[in-house]
Amino acid sequence: MPRVQHILCRSLCCLFLSAAVSWPQPTLAVDIELPVLGDSASGIVSKQQEHMIGRSWLKAFRSRINEHQDPLLKQYLEQLLYNLATFSELEDPRLELVIVNNPTMNAFAVPGGVVGVHTGLFSFAETEDQLSSVLAHELAHLSQRHFARGLAERRKYSTLSMGGLLAGLVIAATVGGDAGTAALTVTQATAMDGRLRYSRANEQEADRIGLQALQSAGRNPAAAAEMFENMLVITRHSNNRPPEFLLTHPVTERRIADARNRVMGAPLRHYPTSEEYHLMRSRALVALSSEPASLIKNFQLKIDQRHRQREAQLYGLALAHIANKDYPRARRLIDQLMADNPDQLIFRHTDVEIDMAFDNVDGALRKLARLLAVNPDNYPLTVLQSDALWQARRFEESSKVLRALSRQRSEDPNIWYRLAEVSGLAGDISGVHRARAEYFVLVGAFDLARKQLAKAASLVASDFKQSAIVRQRLRDLADMEDRVVKL
Repeated sequence: MPRVQHILCRSLCCLFLSAAVSWPQPTLAVDIELPVLGDSASGIVSKQQEHMIGRSWLKAFRSRINEHQDPLLKQYLEQLLYNLATFSELEDPRLELVIVNNPTMNAFAVPGGVVGVHTGLFSFAETEDQLSSVLAHELAHLSQRHFARGLAERRKYSTLSMGGLLAGLVIAATVGGDAGTAALTVTQATAMDGRLRYSRANEQEADRIGLQALQSAGRNPAAAAEMFENMLVITRHSNNRPPEFLLTHPVTERRIADARNRVMGAPLRHYPTSEEYHLMRSRALVALSSEPASLIKNFQLKIDQRHRQREAQLYGLALAHIANKDYPRARRLIDQLMADNPDQLIFRHTDVEIDMAFDNVDGALRKLARLLAVNPDNYPLTVLQSDALWQARRFEESSKVLRALSRQRSEDPNIWYRLAEVSGLAGDISGVHRARAEYFVLVGAFDLARKQLAKAASLVASDFKQSAIVRQRLRDLADMEDRVVKL
């Protein structure tokens, strides 16, 4: 047992030192027997240890990336992910989504229910079902416990080689190319053949299980092959190295054929297009671009050519005008879209954003009050309300909204960051330190979190109730650190 703990400790340290984005896999698909999940996996790392490893990794990861903070996009992806999870073989419902603001095509799964998506994935997934096929695949990696099974498979190797392997996986996933390849080569030269066979089986199994979940969810199973074909085109036209997702999930003609063959017997049916997906895709494309003028041209061209997703193209054009600070044109387009589709909440949300850009904050707050009366628990609208109250210099009200939101989404570092800022403006200095502490906890900066809680404790020393709350949080923090050490 001490050896296993040492292995896990080394592995966790490797994860903390690098910002990984997925579990690298080999380059070719082969016909082999799938490994059977047995007691060996749980023997080397339990499900609870997996959860703790994943969440500890996420804390470090968030401190090193540019996390995309668009509440609309986050809500959309969360709902899509949880819907797919209900049709997957995943037993643990504790999922955590992280969106990376990165133009590359990538998605990843980390033990413990962490699923990541690069915003660039929207550039390559032409339909919601294609995007869903990627998410279903990542959920399959989690449900089949490929991390634990990988550790169990490698128990016969030395402690050094296992620690080095995980370090190489992290590096390869983060930066790709020579650095990760070298790390893998140096540490695993003697065991490479066996590792590749097992990794290929993981990918094959994730394809199969993911496809079953996709079909069970009522989505087009052919979308998986379509997405693979899109990826293969990218691989063929890559001048340098392929996108990160293709380094970790290599696509071959055989893999595409397997995906096609698995759905040949499926009954023919119509799969409706998701309008929401295309709206979110437009939103992601605008967020990715640093050249709004070019986006305006591209969206206008598709509109002129009578693109089949005309509503989404008009919405993208409106967003591009907002990015270009041409608010009058954006307003005209949003007014048109709301007139044609008055029930679409996304358009209402953007309408409020334009009001705030015009500094019509009173009008924005009136609209938000009406929208929240009908949609009281809507996450994007609630964030927008806190922003509008902030802009109106109603800092105490803004902080009240964010405090309520922090209880609903306690694992969201962006909420705590916002709350710390607005608490300071509201004159709640102890609230500043407590919110900062929670933010630092979520990005793995325990020392900084402890310092913030100590400052808060000194400020509320005369308030028995608040002092007790802060002291308890300090004990919670010590327990968190202790659990990480014991991994």
